[in-house]
Amino acid sequence: MEQATNGKMNKKLLQKTLKYYLSYSIIVMLLAAPLFYFISQFLYIDDADEELLILKKEFVTFSIPELNQNDIVIWNKWNRDLKIEKNNAQIKKDTLFYQSYYNHLSKENEPYRVLNAPIKIENKPYIFSAKINLVEKEDLIISIALLFAFVVIILLIGLFIITKKVSIKLWKPFYDTLRQIEQFEIDKNSNIKFEVSHIEEFNRLNHSINKLIKKNILIYKSQREFIENAAHELQTPIAIFKGKIENILQRKDLNQEQFQLIDDLNNTTSRLVKLNKNLLVLSKIESNSYPEKQQVTISEIINHQIAFFSEQAKFKDIEINIDTHQEVVVTANSFLVEILINNLFINTINHNINGGQINVTITSKGILFSNTGVLLPLKTEKMFERFSKSNPSSKGNGLGLSIIKKIVDANNWSIEYSFKDRFHNFEVTF
Repeated sequence: MEQATNGKMNKKLLQKTLKYYLSYSIIVMLLAAPLFYFISQFLYIDDADEELLILKKEFVTFSIPELNQNDIVIWNKWNRDLKIEKNNAQIKKDTLFYQSYYNHLSKENEPYRVLNAPIKIENKPYIFSAKINLVEKEDLIISIALLFAFVVIILLIGLFIITKKVSIKLWKPFYDTLRQIEQFEIDKNSNIKFEVSHIEEFNRLNHSINKLIKKNILIYKSQREFIENAAHELQTPIAIFKGKIENILQRKDLNQEQFQLIDDLNNTTSRLVKLNKNLLVLSKIESNSYPEKQQVTISEIINHQIAFFSEQAKFKDIEINIDTHQEVVVTANSFLVEILINNLFINTINHNINGGQINVTITSKGILFSNTGVLLPLKTEKMFERFSKSNPSSKGNGLGLSIIKKIVDANNWSIEYSFKDRFHNFEVTF
């Protein structure tokens, strides 16, 4: 659940990278588009001003020497955008400015760039006025700006697609490594083989992970062999020790205090025998020492064990109800299935209350053990870990549920715990 939540909250590295690329590109476009527009407009106005000054220079050079005051009216009549006017404003230098004029054809005001330059005709002061329509130039600037925006957008889309595809290809070895690590289980003897990449960092990562995995596998195997060997070696001395204690308990010359002390030692030795046996079972399950599988009928296993556990339940006045209306046959090691059922029974009895109840239900999908007990749900964080106990004062060794989980995992089954209607439920799904 936690992993799923983190998966929703966190983003993939590739998504984050693309997000930064895209954000940077959008910022550049938003800044570049208006900047491009204003620069284009400035260049156009500068070009218009230069054109107006050229017109003035041509007029001064070629027209003024042949022009007299009587020709001004005719000259103005035949030149639409060039005018000669009296210098009533006493303009002394060239002046460039914007001004709108009404266009009778388009029936709207249009912007113009205007030059007013002082001239003399027959030594009389006049103003040479020239204007250039900016409508076409503004339309051209807008068209160029739109074209620029279109090109930038196409560039961004192409950059996004190319970056995504290239990134996916570049990061493929990383995701392959990640997938194999996620599927790796140290107790399954699964082999990991990383692909050789043309990217040095990924090869270094794979090499380091490979070394780490091999080292941990060696440590794990060493620990497992130690536990198995220790459990084997302890069997004989523990059995001898327990036999000696039981012989002492048969003696008639023991007083009450001595008998109680030796009886406590006998109980502790029994727990030690059980612990040693469980550790050996765990070690053998992890080393796959029970490879033989056959058709096992769950109801038959329960029927073989019910008499023994019914006797155990009587000490706490616990009622056991078995619902075996459906036959379930699984392919598994019969010894491990017996241990599974055995540990489920022991768990429901040990953690029950006096006068409690145990319900065992066989369904088409699995088997459900329900029992009364404490009126609060158990903590599930470490429930199936070794030596984990919901009740620290319990006489168990904390390996029962761990063995159950190992058997379930070894057969690719699943086990779920729930608390409902004052019953603790352990459901194994085949």
